[in-house]
Amino acid sequence: MKRYVRITMAWMAVLLCMATCKQVDPQLGQLLDKSQINFEVVQDLVTDPGGNTVILINHTSGTVPVWDYGTGKSNRARDTVRYAFEGEYTIRFSAMTAGGMVEMDPVTITVTEDNLNYVNDPLWIALSDGPGEEKQWLLDTESKYFAGPLSFYGVNNGWLLEGGAWDGGGATGCYGDDCWTWSPEGVYAMDEGDYGVMTFSLKGGPFFHAIKPMEGGIEQNGTYYLDINSKMLTINGASILRGYKPESNGLTGISNWTNYRVLALDEDILRLGVIRDRDVDGEGLAMLVYNFISKEYADNWVPEEDNTPDEGFDPSFESGQLLNLLTGGPSSGKLWRLDGEGNPVDWIAKGKGWTENAGSSHDWGWNDGWAAIAENSWIRFDRYGGQNYTRSQNGTITNGTFTINEETNEITLSGNTLIQNPDSWMSPTQHTIKVVKAFPDEPGRGMWFGTAYDTGKDEWLAFHYIIPQD
Repeated sequence: MKRYVRITMAWMAVLLCMATCKQVDPQLGQLLDKSQINFEVVQDLVTDPGGNTVILINHTSGTVPVWDYGTGKSNRARDTVRYAFEGEYTIRFSAMTAGGMVEMDPVTITVTEDNLNYVNDPLWIALSDGPGEEKQWLLDTESKYFAGPLSFYGVNNGWLLEGGAWDGGGATGCYGDDCWTWSPEGVYAMDEGDYGVMTFSLKGGPFFHAIKPMEGGIEQNGTYYLDINSKMLTINGASILRGYKPESNGLTGISNWTNYRVLALDEDILRLGVIRDRDVDGEGLAMLVYNFISKEYADNWVPEEDNTPDEGFDPSFESGQLLNLLTGGPSSGKLWRLDGEGNPVDWIAKGKGWTENAGSSHDWGWNDGWAAIAENSWIRFDRYGGQNYTRSQNGTITNGTFTINEETNEITLSGNTLIQNPDSWMSPTQHTIKVVKAFPDEPGRGMWFGTAYDTGKDEWLAFHYIIPQD
């Protein structure tokens, strides 16, 4: 037979209540006296000799129980709480009656032994690193794992249904009619900035700590409980790292910052959903899902290399096509200028460039001297009586010829070079240049002429020449 430690408050006689109860507002109904509330807090010493398992029972019919047991809250008429760590715990009980809330005297219980079986589930370990440890989490503001730190879901979305594996993306369980997902890229609907760090600890208890630079630098301490069955996380005395920009930061649209729906949790990621139940921005009900990554994951994250070469790199030309692009066709000529007002020079490594405009390389390579020369200079390829090459640099014209090696896309300028800048380290002196990037079907996008090549690094210094529009 089980042994119980019982704390019970019994009903008083109806006549005694009628003699002592105060007049109540008939519109609200009767406000019960504390003596009329019957509840129990029972420590199951058979299941846990240390008193870790506690049963909460509300015997008062017609009331809604409100339990606050330190590591979480509940509105169940009968609930079971399991404390993993020894210590004293205060359980507060209130009853919502027809006449209002009746708050009872708090009950203090003592747990004499640890029972870490209650916090050694894989989800608890993923969240906190396990008993005696702690783990830090960050909002994924740099899109190291997710598209961004904030997603928007329907209010009936939740943990992926049993039998499926979480894929880190939009896959999610659907538990009702309002199921949809939207994960915008980047820090959408949130201000740029440092959102701080939050810590889930199991050092002596389930303790939560958060430092929030984006909320005025506040520091919060609380407790937490992870319900592995319902996939709900409860945080008492604090809240997660958060942000939502529209309408006074948008956080006023959420009334409950205590209970969080867990959509995903493993060693590296944590996704927590809160319901936007107040329509402050005119967009209706939704679940805001905050996307976290562990600090360890963030610190060790290495961007994936994009080995895809730039569009137009190492172009393929049909026989005679490059010659026609350079000259405009038989018995014609075409003038080219350095793209001084666009993106004139690039260092193309393994097929990928990095400059976007003249400012990208300004003072590194491109400078005001180059810009002035580009404005007053041009080159021309023509086929008037042969394959001729002309360079006009600041009014000085030099003439020569050119040939093309169609197998390598190399152009050899007889006794001449591309436009030069004697005061620049990257002034081209090579007579043979290579078409590193070009767009055979879009000649208006110009060509990148490679002038220097590092064989060890597979890197080209290349100048961008375009056909002037005027």
